[in-house]
Amino acid sequence: MLLSFDDGPHVRGTPAVLAELERAGAQAVFFVCGEQVERRPEIVREVVAAGHELGLHGYRHQTRRHWTRRLLTDDTRRAIDAVGAATGSAPHLYRPPHGVFSVPGLQAIRSLGLEPLLWSTWGRDWEARATPSSIARRATARIAARDVILLHDADHYGAPGSWRATVSSLPIIFAALARAGLETERWPARGPAERSSSCVPSD
Repeated sequence: MLLSFDDGPHVRGTPAVLAELERAGAQAVFFVCGEQVERRPEIVREVVAAGHELGLHGYRHQTRRHWTRRLLTDDTRRAIDAVGAATGSAPHLYRPPHGVFSVPGLQAIRSLGLEPLLWSTWGRDWEARATPSSIARRATARIAARDVILLHDADHYGAPGSWRATVSSLPIIFAALARAGLETERWPARGPAERSSSCVPSD
């Protein structure tokens, strides 16, 4: 199964998540926002140096439901450039803010050589009321081998300080995965997940 984090990089949240992943020997995909990459390129380099996958979460964190293909293409190219300047490499995965794709938007993403990846389970960890136990419970309920878990390593677009509960939830999540006989994998360990989210979240 795949573990993923959205909205970073974050000056405190991302390093804390990286430390928990290292402690657990776990792999993850970090869907970064271009505007945050430009603010903290050194943290993006830490993610890459730790052996994790980078994906794009757009340049601006805005819902793309009514964006034109040209607007989405320009935003995505700007994000690609930000990651390239920070790391010297180009991501190949894309997840739109709030999980919203339009048909023209999906076509634009694929024309840029990016592969869309949503998720199948999440912890709703951006909410102010989220706790480590509630995040872990939601994220691992009925977890299966082909699932993609969505969490957040930043609070730029969520409740202030929400990343702290996410970090504290990770040992609980890893314990639940171990009980289920599951491990985190690098993309694309076994190809795209068979299940994807049909909801429109507020990440």
